[in-house]
Amino acid sequence: MPYPSHSLLDKLAARLGPKGLTRDPAEMAPWLADWRDRYHGGAAALVAPATREEAAFIVSLCAEAGVALVPQGGNTGMCGGATPDGSGSALLLSTRRLNRIREIDAAAGIAVCEAGVILANLHEAALAVGRRFPLSLGAKGSATIGGLVSTNAGGTQVLRFGTMRSLVLGIEAVLPDGSLYDGLAVLKKDNRGYDLRQLLIGAEGTLGVVTAASLKLVPAVGERAVAWAGVETPQAAQALLRHLESVMGDAIESFELVPAHVLALVLDHIPGTRAPLSAPAPWNVLVEAVSAMATPGPEPLLYEGLRSALEIGLVGDAVIAANEAQAEDFWRLRDSIAEAEKKDGPSAKHDVSVPVEDMGAFLVEAGGKIEARFPGTQVIGFGHLGDGNIHLNVRAPAGADGAWLETDGDAVTAYVHDLVTAARGSISAEHGIGQSKLGELARLGDPARLNAMRAIKHGLDPKNIMNPGKLVPALAPGTLRS
Repeated sequence: MPYPSHSLLDKLAARLGPKGLTRDPAEMAPWLADWRDRYHGGAAALVAPATREEAAFIVSLCAEAGVALVPQGGNTGMCGGATPDGSGSALLLSTRRLNRIREIDAAAGIAVCEAGVILANLHEAALAVGRRFPLSLGAKGSATIGGLVSTNAGGTQVLRFGTMRSLVLGIEAVLPDGSLYDGLAVLKKDNRGYDLRQLLIGAEGTLGVVTAASLKLVPAVGERAVAWAGVETPQAAQALLRHLESVMGDAIESFELVPAHVLALVLDHIPGTRAPLSAPAPWNVLVEAVSAMATPGPEPLLYEGLRSALEIGLVGDAVIAANEAQAEDFWRLRDSIAEAEKKDGPSAKHDVSVPVEDMGAFLVEAGGKIEARFPGTQVIGFGHLGDGNIHLNVRAPAGADGAWLETDGDAVTAYVHDLVTAARGSISAEHGIGQSKLGELARLGDPARLNAMRAIKHGLDPKNIMNPGKLVPALAPGTLRS
C-alpha cells in the first residue's frame, strides 16, 4: 500500500487540527500494539475525527490516494484486529473523539451513541434514566461502542440478550469510498434489500468505519440474586440450566461454568478469594438471575429452583449470595480466571463455540483428546455454558516457559480448531478473527462462505484500504474462485 503523501497529510492536518492528527511517535506508541502485546505495527499518522463529517473526509482522501486505514476504538481486542502492520504506511483512525451519547429515549428503550463512547459511560447514562444496556465485559472501562459493534462482542449476558447483533438497532458508518451511510433510524420492518447494518456488525473495520449506532436498552435491574453451585459433570450443569429456566423463565441472565482445577488456580493466585462451597465440586456454575424494578425479586424463585435441583440430584451443593458484597465475590472468582492463568504460566488460548446442547460432552471429550495428544498439558475449559461459548485454553506442561508457545502453540491451536470444526463449531465465538486467526480461517473456513466474504470485501472496498490483512483471508496465489 502507498504511503500517504505530504499533500494528503497537510490536508488532513488543516481539517482536523492538532487534536485530530499526530505524527509524534510517543503519542502513537500506545496504540500501535494490541492489548495482549502480541502484535506491533507502525503508522504514518494517527487521525482522530471528532465528527462523522471529519471521518468521511479522511476516508474520501484515503480512498482517492489508495492509502490504508486501520480503525481503532479502545484497543481492547484479543486478536490484533486494530493493530496496523509493520510497514508504517497506514493511517491509524481512532474513533475515541467520537464520544457523544447523542440521545437516550427511555420510553422507546433506545440510545444513540457515537463510536468512541466507552461502554461503562453508556451503562451509567442508561441507569440515570432507569434503563440499562445489557452487555458487559471485563474491558467495559475502556472498550468503545464502535469496537463492540465491529467485533460483534458478546459478554456474560448473551444467554438472555444475545450478542451485539441483537442489540444494534441501527448504524451510521463511512463506507470505503467516503460516502456516509445513515442507517440510525429504528424500523421494525424494512425490506429494502441487503442489510448493511448486519454486514458492518462483526466486519472488524474491513467494510467501513462505524461512527455511531442505535442501541437497544432494557429496564434497569431492580434486584439480582447470585448463586454458586457444584455439579458432577458439564452435562449436569446443562441440565441444571434447563431446570432453572423451567422454574424462572428468562430471569436467568448469566450461567458460567468453572471446573474445579480452574477455580483452584484463582484461589492460588488471586489474593482475598475463597471457595464458596464447603467441599470442592468437580464442576461449578455461577448463576445470576435478575428482576426489573417494581417487580418481585428473583431470590425466592432461584432458591426454589436450586432446592428442587438438589432434590432430584442435579446439584451436589449450592449457596445463594447473602448480599451484594458476596455476589461480587462470586463474580470475582469468574472474572479473575484470565489473571490467574497469566500468573500461573503460559497457555494457548482459544475462544470457540459449539452447538449449545453439545457443549458439555465436547468439553469432556475434547479435553481428554488434547491432553493425550500433548502430554503434560492441562485443558482449562470454562465459559458461557448457556450460549455454547467455551474458553478452551491449554496450559503448558509444568516448568515450561514462554518459549513453549513458540514451539508447540501453533500445533496445539490447530488441533483444538480441528476438534471444534469437526463438532460443527466456530473457531471464534466472541473475539473475532483479526490477524491472529486469519490463517486458521483460511484453512478451515467453508469455501462458499470465504468466497462470499471476499466478494463482499472487493465489492465495497476494491482498493482494499479498510483494515487490510484482517478478517478476510486472501486467495492463495494462482487460486481461482470456484
